[in-house]
Amino acid sequence: MGSRREPFGRAGNADSFLRATVGGPAPVAIEFAHAPVLLDESLEWLALDPRSLVVDGTVGGAGHAEAILDRSAPGGQLIGLDRDADAIGAARRRLARFGERVQLVHASFRDLRTVLDALGVDRVDSVLLDLGVSSHQLDTPARGFRFAAETADQTPLDMRMDAAAGADAAELLRTATAEQLEDWLRRYADLRGARRLACALVAARERAPLRTAADLLRVIREARVGGGRRHNPATLVFQALRIATNDELAALAEGLDAAIDALRPGGRLVVIAYHSAEDRIVKNRLRDAARGCTCPPEVPVCVCGGRVRLRVLTRRPTAPGPDEISHNPRSRSARLRAAERVEEAKAA
Repeated sequence: MGSRREPFGRAGNADSFLRATVGGPAPVAIEFAHAPVLLDESLEWLALDPRSLVVDGTVGGAGHAEAILDRSAPGGQLIGLDRDADAIGAARRRLARFGERVQLVHASFRDLRTVLDALGVDRVDSVLLDLGVSSHQLDTPARGFRFAAETADQTPLDMRMDAAAGADAAELLRTATAEQLEDWLRRYADLRGARRLACALVAARERAPLRTAADLLRVIREARVGGGRRHNPATLVFQALRIATNDELAALAEGLDAAIDALRPGGRLVVIAYHSAEDRIVKNRLRDAARGCTCPPEVPVCVCGGRVRLRVLTRRPTAPGPDEISHNPRSRSARLRAAERVEEAKAA
């Protein structure tokens, strides 16, 4: 069982953390639909019991969270985090029946240690990170995550997970150098013609600001990039800009480290990634934590001080089956990896 100083209902410093970091509790969302991906597989690898203390670091529409609380009844507890205020509002409504078994915090999972300290929690039994963009985010034009032709003129280039924090995608397009744009397009989307599109974006913004999805689609079309790929090049471009806007890969690396630190020995970490750059970070972080020493082979004596902290449970990532993909096509790229925290060897 994870340890904590106070039950959720009496950890008063959690609300002060929330106010200090995001300006107060999130409003209740009108609608936040999101089908939980690889739900049965997630529940299996989390190894829940009626005393489990679980962190859902990307609570979203609370599909996974609700199932976790049902599976861990009557005494299991859940801490749900999300960068999206709409998600926190919707999760609060959906999970209301669980009462004090739930604590929701509007924060990024990269800040997990700070959140747990604010709640008086030392260690937890399981952590789930579902890294996908929710259907609500994709289907709400004002959020700027998609480029449907019928709404492109009214879709701002926002793409922020936390709509109240940081620069939006339009600001990045206005200020980034051609080299930065090319790097994002290559690293985050593996886009063929990244250099050509980066130069085209810089030239286009000198003529007029790029403010809407329609503005960006026009440049992509005129630059003729992404030929020969099965993905629409606009999908890849929007993905790259979303990742850059939200600093997603750095947040993931930090969040994985925080999650591993927070787990008790025997605790489980489950991560669902949706594109190769994410999955590569997850794979490498879990591998390094399971290997301990990360010194190059030619170094005769370990100097990194690394210790074995995890046991990887999934030799290969788990993917959705045909039935799940047919019911939820957006799940098709999901890949799940799981690991278990081990007791670290004491230093000699």
